[in-house]
Amino acid sequence: MKTIFYSLLMLIVLTSSGWSVKHGKPDKRAKVIFDSDMGPDFDDVGAITVLHALAAKGECEILATVSSDSHPSVAPTIEVFNQYFRKPNIPIGIASVKAPGFISPNNWNDSLVTHFLKNKQIANYPSALEVYRKVLAKQDDNSVTIVTVGFLSNIMDLLNSKPDKFSSLSGMDLVKKKVKNWVAMAGMIPNGVEFNVNEHKEAAYEAFSRWPKPLLLSGFEIGDKIHTGSKLAKRNINKNPAAWAYQYNLATYDKNKPANRPSWDQTAVLCAIRKPEKYFYVNGPGKFIVNKDGSNLWDADVNAGHYFLTHKYPYEKISTIIEDLMLYEPGN
Repeated sequence: MKTIFYSLLMLIVLTSSGWSVKHGKPDKRAKVIFDSDMGPDFDDVGAITVLHALAAKGECEILATVSSDSHPSVAPTIEVFNQYFRKPNIPIGIASVKAPGFISPNNWNDSLVTHFLKNKQIANYPSALEVYRKVLAKQDDNSVTIVTVGFLSNIMDLLNSKPDKFSSLSGMDLVKKKVKNWVAMAGMIPNGVEFNVNEHKEAAYEAFSRWPKPLLLSGFEIGDKIHTGSKLAKRNINKNPAAWAYQYNLATYDKNKPANRPSWDQTAVLCAIRKPEKYFYVNGPGKFIVNKDGSNLWDADVNAGHYFLTHKYPYEKISTIIEDLMLYEPGN
């Protein structure tokens, strides 16, 4: 009897709690808006490659790819990858001038765009806010997963937006109606100061304090231990822009010239599309708090529908899974 009771109890627990069970069927193809500051670092390259790899496997639909960095080189960088992965019609948007606007001192964005952008005439991209509102308005209710791997500039703008030609709803109401969940590479758990949050403090404070739907966090401490890139960097850099970006940056981004780079952003994409419990422990619910000075902390005593990842397997196991996805090339 004890064995039967314990089995029933575990069944109840497993079917009534947890991020994946509550916030989306893992076997249902995710509809994703990818929001990236693809410039200050280059793990975003790995993240957009993982995104396209999973889309090619039929595991997600990429609705839009927007920049949270207002530097003019970032949106064309995103376009390079959408073109290479044979999805040139995915909408691209650029952040407002209020967002941080810079790239790495080694100028890898400009070099990559020069090498790979098929249309050498830089497009006049719409605002990320316009893309968000236009795309969300067309989707089924409670269907969209937003993945942010950069500044929270666009999320703040979306929440603050007014009704427009795309929707009669405010930004807050549009999110409540159309968004299923948000997965963010952000913060340090249980407390600390992290780049994506701290670089645009005002946006992070507003975005996380006002967000009305479920939130899953892949903190700095997750991707920092998962190193990838060395295998990708050995691929054909004349053909593959992801291989080019990793080879160039591993040699020039850091004076120490490491063999790999932490995989902060890739973890968020992986866990937005696949069941995160396959790779990490999912903790929560609780509340992710951003202070006005850009620091953050986790409050385990308040249920705000927020969750966070902790490590479950040896780092090398997850590194191998992520790098295998990063090796995807169109046609493979």
